[in-house]
Amino acid sequence: MSRGFASLRPVYVVGIGLSRYTKPSEATFVDLGLRAVRAAVADAGISFDAVDSASVGTVTLGMAAGRAFLKYMGATGLAIQQVENASASGSTAFRQACLEVASGVSEVSLAVGVDKAAVINSASTKTGLSSLAGPAMIPAAAFALMASDVRQRYGWTREDLARVAVKNHGNAAKNPHAHFQKARSLEEVLAEPEIAGGLTRLQCCPIGDGAAAVIVASDEAIRKIGITRARAPRVLASVARSERLYGPTDWATVELTRETTARAYEEAAIGPRDLDVVEVHDAFSIEELLYTEALGLCDRGEGARFLASGKTHIGGQVAVSPSGGLLAMGHPLGPTGIGQICEITRQLRGEAGARQQPNARVGLAHMVGVGQVCFVHVLRAAD
Repeated sequence: MSRGFASLRPVYVVGIGLSRYTKPSEATFVDLGLRAVRAAVADAGISFDAVDSASVGTVTLGMAAGRAFLKYMGATGLAIQQVENASASGSTAFRQACLEVASGVSEVSLAVGVDKAAVINSASTKTGLSSLAGPAMIPAAAFALMASDVRQRYGWTREDLARVAVKNHGNAAKNPHAHFQKARSLEEVLAEPEIAGGLTRLQCCPIGDGAAAVIVASDEAIRKIGITRARAPRVLASVARSERLYGPTDWATVELTRETTARAYEEAAIGPRDLDVVEVHDAFSIEELLYTEALGLCDRGEGARFLASGKTHIGGQVAVSPSGGLLAMGHPLGPTGIGQICEITRQLRGEAGARQQPNARVGLAHMVGVGQVCFVHVLRAAD
C-alpha cells in the first residue's frame, strides 16, 4: 500500500509570483519566467540560493527550458527537473516540488511554469496507430459533445452554460494578472461566434503567454530562514491519478475528477463542505458545471442550478475560480496549474482584494490533462 502525502513531512507555500497571462506577445519566455520567479522569491522574503530544487512545467518551449532561464537567477547548483504533462504540467511540477520537501530531499523547492503560445506537438500523432476520430476530435469538439449530451440528459440550456463565462469573466475583471479583464453580460457571451457546437468563443479558454511560480518549504526551513509563518498555507493533500475504464455513458474527465478528489478529501481529512475556494479546469464552460458536481459541491444534475443560485460566486458558499479560471484568467498551459496555487494561496492569506472570498480557510486546485490525467491539491490557511 502506497504512503499518502499526509504521512510525509508538512509542506508549506511560502512564496508566489505571476507574470500576467496575455495573448501571444514579443516577450521572451526568459522574461516571463524570471518575472514570476523573482516575484515568488520576493514574496517569500528569501534569497534564491536558499532554493534547493526546481521543477519546471512547460509544453511548447522544447528541451531544457528551465536551465535556459533559471541560470539568470544565479549559478547556485540547484537540482532542476523538466516536467511536461499537457494542461496539467504546472500541477505536476507543483506536486514534484511538494514531494521534494515532503520526502526530506529538499528544504525549499520551486515550482515554475512558463510557456509561449505555439503549435502543440502531440505525441499522440506519432504513435503509428490510426484513430477512429482522427484530427476532428480537438478539445473544443470533445467538450461540445459533452455539453450536448449533458444538456439533453439534464435539460440544461445555452444560458446555463454561458453563465459560467459570465461569472468567470467578471472575476477576471478584478484580476490584474488575467488574460481577459473585462466583465461580460450573458447576452455578450451568447452573441459571440460558436467555436464548436453551442460553445461560443467566450466559453472556450484562451491560450497565450504567461508564467507562474510557487515556492514551498519545510517547517525547518521556515524557522531557519525566518519566513513569516502566518502567510504560509499548508499543503494538506496532493493526489495524482490517470483514467480507468468507465461506463459507456460516463465522461472520463468527470469520473476521473470524482475519484481523484475523493482521494484528496481522504488525505486532507476534509469534505466538500469544508471548501471555501476552488480553482477548476474550466477550459470550456461545461466543465465547471460538471466538476462542481464531481467535487461533491452539489448533487449530479444540479451544477447549473448551483451556479445560478450564486453559491459559486465570490461571497457565496464556495468561490469557484475567483481568479477568472482558465476561461478568463487564461490557459498558457505550463503555468496554469501553478497559477491556480497562486490564487488559492492569495485567497487563504486574505490578500485577494476585490476577489477575496470572506474568511477563506481551505482551498482546492484541480487540473486535468489529455491522456487523461488529473491532479488535485488541497491547501489550508496558516493557523
